[in-house]
Amino acid sequence: MSRYPKIDLDGALVAITGAARGIGLATAKEFVAAGARVALGDLDDALVKEAAGGLGARASGHRLDVSDKESYAGFLAAAEAQHGRPVDVLVNNAGVMPNAPFLEQEDRIDRLTMDVNVYGVIHGMRLVLPAMVERGRGHVVNVASLAGKFPLKGLAVYNASKFAVVGLTAATRLELEGTGVSITAVLPSAVRTELSSGIDFGMLPAVDPEDIAEAVVKSVRSRRAEIAVPSYVGAATKAAPLVPEGVMRRLRNLAHDDAAITRVDDDVRRVYLDRIENQR
Repeated sequence: MSRYPKIDLDGALVAITGAARGIGLATAKEFVAAGARVALGDLDDALVKEAAGGLGARASGHRLDVSDKESYAGFLAAAEAQHGRPVDVLVNNAGVMPNAPFLEQEDRIDRLTMDVNVYGVIHGMRLVLPAMVERGRGHVVNVASLAGKFPLKGLAVYNASKFAVVGLTAATRLELEGTGVSITAVLPSAVRTELSSGIDFGMLPAVDPEDIAEAVVKSVRSRRAEIAVPSYVGAATKAAPLVPEGVMRRLRNLAHDDAAITRVDDDVRRVYLDRIENQR
């Protein structure tokens, strides 16, 4: 028997951050298809409302800056007021992925990365978990990354942010043991979205947003601690620390683990970087 009370998605309220595009929007579609009510949050107010409008009456769109706790609280309050029930499932999906050699990355970009990728997750968890614990049921999904297990050149601070999310998820899951509330970390490989646009990751496996969305929805049933997408890459990251450093260095070279520095279409990449830097 599961130690977590079942969450029936038919009529449940799911709140998703970074939901105007990419993984967030694909996840919203998957939850709506499962019968849930979905509140989409995103910095791009017009786009998130348009995205929600395309999903029908069970979806709503709201402006959200996950790095601002008051904005996050307002998003959750608006979602619950509009849908007439508390949040049953929270998907912390919003994230940014600037790329550059560590010594060339600007301090303001480092802060942006940590504010969105780490504090955005912390804010969401601190806001929804108390009520979930009081009710004795609920589920939080933190969309991390396999970069939270396997470091890559050119993504040092991004790696740091995702390592933080993986550790945060694991620790809070332990703390909430016995409350009926579960927390899952979903760890995608490279995803074919704007986040990775312009970077040729070569041999690293790429997946589609729909693959991540499917894993997120399935986690509501399985309540697993971690879900890697694809699963075999998750197994590889667990084995990597056991490989001698010299051997791993050669394998990394073959896999072009410096792709985020050396295999970049700067014109394509600049469109994404300009958006995340200027949208706030």
